[in-house]
Amino acid sequence: MLLRMAALGAIGFGGYRLFQKKRTDRNGVAFAEGEPEGSVRNAGADATATKDTMSKQDEALDETFPASDATAKY
Repeated sequence: MLLRMAALGAIGFGGYRLFQKKRTDRNGVAFAEGEPEGSVRNAGADATATKDTMSKQDEALDETFPASDATAKY
């Protein structure tokens, strides 16, 4: 019984790892292919992975992203 549970656990863990490997993007979810490595991407719809069109307001917010973050120095 214990051996059977260990085998099922190993199969489940292997399936989970395979699922996570396929799901992970090497450069991040928000990055388009060909964007530079790192935590900051270029602004605009062309720099996103989905390349969806952005409204003027969305594009303006996207362009100000690093500057709009709080400094957390209270």
